Formats: sequence, C-alpha cells, structure tokens
Amino acid sequence: MKYTDTWDLDAIFPGGTKSPQLQTKLQQIQTEIQSLQNLIHAWDFSEDQTAAPLLAILDKQEEISKGLGQAGTFVHMYHDAHTNDEHANVVKGQVIDLGSQIENLSTIFTKKLVAIPDEAWPELLEAPQLKQISFALSEIRDQGKRLLSEAEEKLITDLSKDGITAWSHLYDTVVSIMTIPFTDKQGKTTEYSVGQAMNRMYADPDPEVRQQLFENWEAAWSKYAPIFADTLNHLDGYRITLQKAHDREHFLDEPLEYNRMSKETLDAMWTAVAQNKQPFIDFLNQKAKILGMEKLGWQDVDAPVALGDFKPLRFTYDEACDFIVENFASFGEQISAFAKHALTNRWVEAEDRPNKRPGGYCTSLPEAEESRIFMTFTGSPSDTSTLAHELGHAFHSYVMRDLPALNRRYAMNVAETASTFAETIIGNATVANAKSKEEKISLLDAKLGNATAMFLNIHARFIFENNYYEERTNGIVSQQRLNELMVNAQKEAYGDSLSTYHPHFWCSKLHFFIDDIPFYNFPYTFGYLFSLGIYAEFLKNPEGFEEKYIALLRDTGSMKVEELAMNHLNVDLTTTAFWEAGIQLMEKDVIEFTRLISEN
Repeated sequence: MKYTDTWDLDAIFPGGTKSPQLQTKLQQIQTEIQSLQNLIHAWDFSEDQTAAPLLAILDKQEEISKGLGQAGTFVHMYHDAHTNDEHANVVKGQVIDLGSQIENLSTIFTKKLVAIPDEAWPELLEAPQLKQISFALSEIRDQGKRLLSEAEEKLITDLSKDGITAWSHLYDTVVSIMTIPFTDKQGKTTEYSVGQAMNRMYADPDPEVRQQLFENWEAAWSKYAPIFADTLNHLDGYRITLQKAHDREHFLDEPLEYNRMSKETLDAMWTAVAQNKQPFIDFLNQKAKILGMEKLGWQDVDAPVALGDFKPLRFTYDEACDFIVENFASFGEQISAFAKHALTNRWVEAEDRPNKRPGGYCTSLPEAEESRIFMTFTGSPSDTSTLAHELGHAFHSYVMRDLPALNRRYAMNVAETASTFAETIIGNATVANAKSKEEKISLLDAKLGNATAMFLNIHARFIFENNYYEERTNGIVSQQRLNELMVNAQKEAYGDSLSTYHPHFWCSKLHFFIDDIPFYNFPYTFGYLFSLGIYAEFLKNPEGFEEKYIALLRDTGSMKVEELAMNHLNVDLTTTAFWEAGIQLMEKDVIEFTRLISEN
C-alpha cells in the first residue's frame, strides 16, 4: 500500500504559524479563560455543597485545555518539522502566556479543593459524575496541600515563563541552528542538521563514517557546551528551589509522584537491572568481535551487524507501514486497524530532510481526539521499530478517548509501556521472519540494541542525573564536572565495556532539558520491563488478550502503578522478582545471538 510520509498540518490550522484560524482559536481561548475565572471565583463550597458548581468548573477547564492543547501542539509540531520558522517562537510565547493564566486559575481552584473539610470530601465524591474521577480529584487535592499562597504561586507561574520554560526553549533554539559537518570520500562536505547527523552516526555500516561523525558531533557539542551548561544549571536550579519551596524533601519526590510510583518500586527495578546486566555487556563484547574491534566505541553500540554477503535489512516507508499493520494483527485486530487508520490519514511526519529537529515523539490533538507522530525515517529496522513505538503511544490515547479528561492523564512510565509493547510485537516479528541465519543475527542485534539502551544507556542517564542533582543542590556544576559525571555514569552503567564514551551526552540528549518533567529517563526502563511482563502474560494465554490489554491501558490514568500491576497482572512491583523476569526474557535473545554467532 502507498503511504504519505509527511503529516497534513493544514488540516488543523491552514497557513502554518501565521494561520489566521490559529489566532482566532487563541483569542477564543482568552475569552473562555475569563469565563473560567468567573466560575472559580464564584464557587464557595460553604454556601453550595452540591457537585454542580464543581462540575461546571471541570467542564470549562476541559474545554479550555483541549483548545489550548490543540493550538500548542500544532505550533510545536510545525516548528519541529520546520526549525527555520522564526515566527513559531512568537506564537509559542502566546501559548505560554495563556497557559500561565490557566495555571494561575488552577492554583486558585486547587486551593478551594484543599479548603473543603476532610469530613465533607468523601461525601462530595459520592456524586455520580464525580465518583468516576475521584482518584484524579483526590490526587489534585493532596498535591495542592503543598501549594504556597495564591499570590506566591501566581508569581512562580508568571516567572516560569522567563525562567524554567525559557531555559528549555533556549536549548531548543540553539540546537535548531547547530550543524554537524561530514566530508565524504570524494572530499565533499555536507552540513547535517543534528537529527540527520545522529541518525547516520549510529546507523551507518561504515566504521570510518561513524568515527568521523562522532568526532565532529563531540566537537560541535563541545563548542556550545558553555551555553548548555548554563542552561542545565539554571533550569534545574530553578526546579530545585521550587521543590524546596513546596516542602519536597528530595529531588526524586516530584518525578516519583508524577509517575505514581514508590521509591521502593524504583529501587527494585534498578537493583534488578544492576544485578542482571552482565549478559548484555557480554553481547556488546561479542558485537565488538564481529565488527573487528577490541571494544566498541560509543558510536558503534548501535551499528548494524552484517555477516558474509548479507546486507542490513532496509525498509521503504511503505513497506514499514505494511509490516507494522500486518504484524500488529498477530496480537489484535483493534491495534492493527488503528495503525492503518493513522498511517493512511497522514498522522505521521517521517520524511528525511533538513530543518527538522532530532528524535521522535507522539503528541495529542485533544479537540480532534487524535494523535500525531514525529520522526525521521531512513529505512532501518530501528526506524520501523520507532514508528511502531510511537503508534503504541497513539493507540494508548485512542483506547482512552471516551474516558473523562481527568482519567486520561496517564504518566510517562505507563505511557512507555504501551509504546514498548507495540515495539516488542514488531521486534519479535522481524526476527521470526528472518530469511537466513545472517539476517536473524542482524535483527537480534537490533532487538538487543534496544535492551542495552534500556538497561545500560538509560541507567547511565539515571546515574548521571542522580549524581548531578546531588551536586547541584550545593551550587553550580561546571561544564568540566558535567563531562566527568557523564563519563563516570557511562562507565558504571556499561561495565567499562566501551573504548570511548560520550562526555557531552548531557547536552546532546534533549531529555535533560525538558522543563515540565524532571528525570525524563527511568520511565523508559520501567515501561520496557513492564511491557515485557505484559507480553509474557500474552504468550501464556493469547486468546482474547487484546481486550485485557486495553482494560489495563484504560486504567493507567486512575490508579498508582503498584495497584495497576496487582489488579491486572497480580504482581508486586516493589520486589526484584517481577523485574528480573522481564530481563530474563531478553537474556534468551542473547543466548540465541551467541548460538548463531558460534555456528557462523
């Protein structure tokens, strides 16, 4: 089947960031914000203890949230696909201003929830329309007890526009103008965007190409590192100050609360990873031998493996889409039909071209109740897995579309569960469809590359960020110290198995510069291992499992992860046993990889 690899943004707001319809939408939101303000200020629980005024506020909040989400998502999407659009930052500023107004009103609203007497709160939640969202409302109320005065919270919100949010946007702006030079064997030099350079650096089969790109990559990030060191220090300094003001005792309290998980669960997961990573280090050592190296360099970890006359498997975009739709069907009809709908209706921006930001993501258009996917497709099995990964995110949102808005607010860790589950389906399918031993080795390499990313790369990120935050609480961390912390973390996570490391990974990885979610790392490993546990249950009893899977996804926004796991999988996340079971599933692939290599 033929698919289009660019998304249709004109169907949302024609004319890009200068769209008149977009400006009309933003003006409408401003008017609705005034209506919300009137509702909130008029609400006095002591005078009216019914659910009616609260429901009116929630309905208006949802209407505004959808409208601003639609507009804000569009602007970010457009800028990510056209990083040379200077007007995008102007409209982003409008969206931020509106968001600040909403956040200020949200503070007032939350304060009023907190003021409701404890003895009256359970009775209020018995109202039929509120009962189904009682978890979310109680969560908002409990978190609201940390808030400072309305005036102080308003000042914090207003300052964040030119504080933490501004620092995050500065990072995006600098990265958008960076280029990485590459000189081919004919002497022609091409200036790659960061995204293009990254894709080729990790995926090119030629070690000399990877080496040159990595050296130029490190040089480019080193050049801009003073800016990024300032950015990271001030972004997280702002965050730490705010956490202290809200009586948070530790910098991990906020990300754990956001992800609705306990410190016991986090510790159990990382303990399991640390104690069971040797097979994956052995895999990297084997890969080094295959590639004719004593040890892999940083840029070689994801390099394709091609033995004999085998050429690394390549997909056209059309082939990748068909492969995903077909193999999703091996799990369930609903996810397959959904993927086909998304792909045929141009929900995906995948074209490989300049002026695109690096990376990939799935985002929501809440008014349309649809998702959009951003990535750069270059034809590798890894790109096909990425597309499946993002479609998994989109399916998660799709199956929750009829739930109350507050019950759709699932956290990042369970979001990564749905995406990784979809990726697992495709990864297993590519290996199962291998036409030769050499092809199977190559595909197992790609699949295990994902495992090493989750168990080693993400672990390095967590170790670095944890140690960095410890030092940042005592003052500014220098650029040189950031490099040292990163290399030390990589050596600890990778077991000193690499010949070279990436000192400036702390500035080349945008996840460290995201303003709204601290510690944007461990949820990936959580989602990966949690999804493996779900997949293991599917293999035991595949009949009708898609419905059970959808039921789990629909609950992800209305309970803590420990309860979610117990209710749907009957497992305890605070023990290492569950996490070790997932790791052992991937160890089987290491064993198979080793067996095939020994036969070669």
